Amino acid sequence: MAKFEFKNIDVLAQRMLDDYDSKNPGMLFAEGLRMNVDEAWQLKTAVASLRIKRGEKPVGYKIGCVDEGNQKMIGINHPAWGRLWDTERHTDGAQLQKSDYDNPSMEAEFGIVLGSDIDPAKAEFEDIIDAIASVHPVIEIHNFVFRGEHPKGPELLANNAIHSGVVLGNSVIDCKDRMSTDLELVYDGEVVDAWKDKRWPHDMLSALGWLIDQQAKKGIKLKKGELILTGAFGPPIPIQDKKLVECKSSALGSVSATFL
Repeated sequence: MAKFEFKNIDVLAQRMLDDYDSKNPGMLFAEGLRMNVDEAWQLKTAVASLRIKRGEKPVGYKIGCVDEGNQKMIGINHPAWGRLWDTERHTDGAQLQKSDYDNPSMEAEFGIVLGSDIDPAKAEFEDIIDAIASVHPVIEIHNFVFRGEHPKGPELLANNAIHSGVVLGNSVIDCKDRMSTDLELVYDGEVVDAWKDKRWPHDMLSALGWLIDQQAKKGIKLKKGELILTGAFGPPIPIQDKKLVECKSSALGSVSATFL
């Protein structure tokens, strides 16, 4: 069993990125690499630096593991965050290849685009709402694989919270109205997960303050134009032999993608 050592972080980060590029994410964990949560954050940050160095652009954040049940399942007691990348941001109706992912699995959720920076020192709930330019239904794509032993939390964090892409639906501009919405995840016309009466903005933005605080600890603030995936209400569901994936919100519209 190999233990994480900071002196090797550059080598580990390059290996993580190489395996991700080859559609075999997290192979180091299959080979026995172990680390704690803080070390996993460090490794994820090092991988992100490599992606920026080669020309990829971070375009926002995803929040994951909002549900306490999901946290318990992987052995952490807080949400998780990952970076979104310009190379993995897709538009409604995108045609994607299953072979580009490892066990491709989807979540139906919502994304927000910021219309202004968020000052962490003035991030009351109403201030956050005022900073939102638009709300979108989204499909979040995951490489839903875990290769190491329990607890899985550090592995999930090191793998960018297993995020591997997002399909962005059309925007709803007036974000200040309170509303409730049903939400469905649909594969080839069959509902595979569903939620009733989710409240905007409280249910959707429940973990956004946590993300703001986490970034503020690093001297980072959320910025105008960034896309934030606010967190799913259930776990990723593998698509297996299905092709058409839809996220349907009764109040905020729908988005779809086809996986060939």
